[in-house]
Amino acid sequence: MQVAVVTFDGFNELDSFIAAALVNRCRKQGLEAFVTTPAPVVTSMNGVEVTGQRPLEFVAEADVVLVGSGVRTRDVVADDRLVSRLPLDPARQLIGAQCSGALVLARLGLLDGRPACTDTVSRPWVEACGVTVLDAPFHSEGNIATAGGCMASQYLGAWVISRALGDEAVREAIGCTAPVGEQQETVERVLRAVRTGETAAAALR
Repeated sequence: MQVAVVTFDGFNELDSFIAAALVNRCRKQGLEAFVTTPAPVVTSMNGVEVTGQRPLEFVAEADVVLVGSGVRTRDVVADDRLVSRLPLDPARQLIGAQCSGALVLARLGLLDGRPACTDTVSRPWVEACGVTVLDAPFHSEGNIATAGGCMASQYLGAWVISRALGDEAVREAIGCTAPVGEQQETVERVLRAVRTGETAAAALR
């Protein structure tokens, strides 16, 4: 399975890199993430220049699409040409968004009737799109998931790994990246967050 980690100019490094790095812990099992950008080079909110691994058109063929956040997301959703380059299909793709990335899903109509998670800064903008924002770090419903808060990107990555390969693969990936001495509690916390997000979705239906 191929994962497109959509990364725009002004992106938040924690969002794109944590999710991509976690997923790429599973390369040997056939799950691989690529930083996917609308231009050959994009610059982060802190001035870090990154060369995209795949062009934005890659989202059409990817099995999973994760939309990262950044300080220019409102500019992204206001750009009709840029939005038209995101033909996402939840019928065949897993689709996730981190923080202000929820604005992109809302703009595409993918959050119609669904609550979402986002960060505290982006919350009023997401709510202005008519989306109910949850006071939670992660929520998934069907093939769509959202995460709120930079460090919640680990939940988004774990969700992808769980859906593609199962919880044992999540335990391995998170266990390898957790702080030494905190592996077990970190693995349990991450899996609990993902499961709680799924349970909450079932309760809201």
